[in-house]
Amino acid sequence: MFVKVIDLSALPPETMAGVEAEGRKILLSNLGGEVYAVDGVCTHEESLLSQGFKVEDRVVCQLHLSQFDLRTGEVYNPPATEPLRRYNVKIEEGSIFIEI
Repeated sequence: MFVKVIDLSALPPETMAGVEAEGRKILLSNLGGEVYAVDGVCTHEESLLSQGFKVEDRVVCQLHLSQFDLRTGEVYNPPATEPLRRYNVKIEEGSIFIEI
């Protein structure tokens, strides 16, 4: 089931935004015009990744500086060891939808 989460215009290229869908915290990113969605909470501790910062195609957790790939959810460095879940994304009529 795809759920609308945000208007595409609210996520300009090279930005990221935290949203909530079906009770889940999701981190959206727009990398070069492609939109990606991963879990929005660090797998190491309960920190919102939307409060972290973006470096190239990665998000850096503000708490302990673990880095995750915004495209795949892959974890790059400790203390986090578990990857983020990735969600399928589709864009229709100017809106971003993610598959829950």
